[in-house]
Amino acid sequence: MDMESRTYTIRQLAREFAVTPRTLRFYEDKDLLHPARQGQSRIYNYRDRARLQLILRGRRLGFSLIEIKEMLDLYNLGDGGVEQLKMTLRKSKARIATLERQRADIEAALAELREGNNQIKRLLDEKGVGADAL
Repeated sequence: MDMESRTYTIRQLAREFAVTPRTLRFYEDKDLLHPARQGQSRIYNYRDRARLQLILRGRRLGFSLIEIKEMLDLYNLGDGGVEQLKMTLRKSKARIATLERQRADIEAALAELREGNNQIKRLLDEKGVGADAL
């Protein structure tokens, strides 16, 4: 059986990607996944699986569901994915800039906390209290 004809149940995909079935239903409600139905059962195809993989990667990288949907929805434009790639590149560059700012903020906060701890240790040493025991 080739990958394109393979189907998956909600439990299979949930297990494979270590998410809950509720998560998959949530992504379906947000119009990110579009499984077929057989009665009450959801049947996911290879495209649904690929989309789920991209959704989860996008979430891990800090993209919002709206941003992920915007990027995924450009797949079917018929331009060979050019617009999707361009948008993904723009959004990725913006995300990198945000993370770099956050990293700088974290580094500044760590430096300030370390300096504050050093001052507190000196004060405790002056009072004859060993700060290392804390």
